Amino acid sequence: MNKPLRRIAIFCGLLVLTLLLRDNWLQYVKSDSLATDDNNRRVTIARYSTPRGDIVVDGDPVTGSAKTSKSGLNDLEFKRTYKDGAMWAPVTGYASQAFGANQLENLEDGILTGNDDRLFFRNTLDMVTGKQKQGGNVVTTLNADAQKAAYNGLKARGAKGAVVALEPSTGKILALASYPSYDPSVFAGNSNDDAEAWKKLQKKYNPDDPMLNRALRETYPPGSTFKVVTAAAALENNLYPDADTATDSPLPWTLPDTRVELKNEGNIPCKNATMREALRVSCNTVFGKIGADLGKDKMLAEAEKFGFNAEQFTPVRASASVYPKEMNRPSNALSSIGQFETAATPLQMAMVASAVANDGKLMKPYMVDKLQSSNLDTVAQTEPQELSQPLSSKNAQILQSMMETVVKEGTGTRAQIDGVTVGGKTGTAQHGVDNSENPYAWFISYAKVADGSSPVAVAVVIEDENANRGDISGGGLAAPIAKKVMQAVINAKK
Repeated sequence: MNKPLRRIAIFCGLLVLTLLLRDNWLQYVKSDSLATDDNNRRVTIARYSTPRGDIVVDGDPVTGSAKTSKSGLNDLEFKRTYKDGAMWAPVTGYASQAFGANQLENLEDGILTGNDDRLFFRNTLDMVTGKQKQGGNVVTTLNADAQKAAYNGLKARGAKGAVVALEPSTGKILALASYPSYDPSVFAGNSNDDAEAWKKLQKKYNPDDPMLNRALRETYPPGSTFKVVTAAAALENNLYPDADTATDSPLPWTLPDTRVELKNEGNIPCKNATMREALRVSCNTVFGKIGADLGKDKMLAEAEKFGFNAEQFTPVRASASVYPKEMNRPSNALSSIGQFETAATPLQMAMVASAVANDGKLMKPYMVDKLQSSNLDTVAQTEPQELSQPLSSKNAQILQSMMETVVKEGTGTRAQIDGVTVGGKTGTAQHGVDNSENPYAWFISYAKVADGSSPVAVAVVIEDENANRGDISGGGLAAPIAKKVMQAVINAKK
C-alpha cells in the first residue's frame, strides 16, 4: 500500500474508533442522565402518560389527575389537578406540562410518577399482571383544619403574610400557609390559556408575587419576637439566674459607643425591669442591653442553636434566617431586639417557639410523613430527628413561664384559649428606610394542654400595607390567627 492510501486508511480507522467510543459513552456512561433529562421529550411524555400519584393530607388527597384534551401539538395525556389549590400551593408546589414542577411535586416526582427505583418491585409485579404502572403517594404531616384556619385567617385580613405551625415534640409541620397564593391548576396544562395564567402570576406582572412561598422563602425582621432568643441567651450564659431578678437596665439607655438612646414603645416600666416584666411589656432597652452585655459571639452562638444562618430542608428548601456575623456593638444591641440586619422566615420563628415549648429541644421540621407505593405499601417513613438543644430544660421552663405571662397579662392576651395554657410573644418590626413603611406584625406562640404536653407551636407574620399605622401590632393582627390555628390542632386531637 502506498503512503497516501495508508494515511487515508489510518484516518478512517481513527474516525470509526472515535464513533465507537462516542456511541459507547452515550449508551453506557450517559444513558441514565439522558434518559432523565428534562429536555428529553420522551421523559415529559412518559411523566404525563399516566395519572400521577397523590399528595395526601389527613388521609385525603389534595391533588388529582385529569385527561388532557389531546389537540394540536399536545401529546401529553394527563394533567395535574388540585383541590383548594391556593390553600395548599405552599405545600404541594405545582406540576405543569408547560412549566415543570417545584416543591413536593418536583422533589418527590419519582414516587408520584412511579419511576422511583424504590417502586421497582411494585412496577415489576404490575408488568407481570398486565396492570398499568401507577404513581405512589406522598403522605404529608399537615393538619387540614390547622391549614384552613391559617389560610383563611390570612385571607380575611387581605394582607400579605404567612403562618407556620409545628408539632414541638416531633418537628412535624402542621400548617404552612402563604398569602396571597395561587391555584396551580390554572397552568397545569399546555395551552395558551395556561401560558397566559402563568404570565399573570409572575412578579413582573403581579407585584404581590403570589408564587412566593412566604412561609419558607421570605425573611423579615422578626422584631420583638426575637427577644425570646435574647432571653434564652441570657439564661444560658448565666447573665441572670431567673425570670424575676431585676436586670441592670437604666432608663434611658444609650447604645454602646454612641450617643443614641434606644427608645421603648410608649411609657412602659422598663427601668431595671425583670426579664419577665420586660418580655411582658416588650422593653427594647432591657433586651438591647442584654445583647450588648453578652456580646456578639454569645448572641450569635445562641441564635445559631435555634437554626439561624442555616438553610432548612423540609424537604422543600427554606431560606436561611440571619443573625449577622460581622457587626459592631451598637448593631449587635439592635440585632438583639430583632432589628438591624436580623431576618427570619416564619418557619424559623415557629422553630424558636417550638424549642421553648419542647423543654429546650429543637426538632428538625419536616412535612413528609411517608412515601407509599400505588397499593399503599410504605416505601419510606420519616423519623423525628433532634436538630439541636438551644437551652436546657430548666431554662426552657423559665422562658415558658415568661411567655405565658405575655399571654395572661401582657401584649398577647388575644391569643388566650379557655382551658389551655398559651405562651407567646408579640412583635412589631420596623420596615423601610427610617421605619418609613408600615411595620410587620408578628406573633409566635405555643399551646400547652391539660396533660402538660405542647401539641402545637405557631408563627404568624402580617404585612398590611393598607392598615392604619397605629393599628398595627402583633397582638392585634397576628395573635388572633395564631389562636385559631392552635385551637384547630387541639380540637383535632380530642
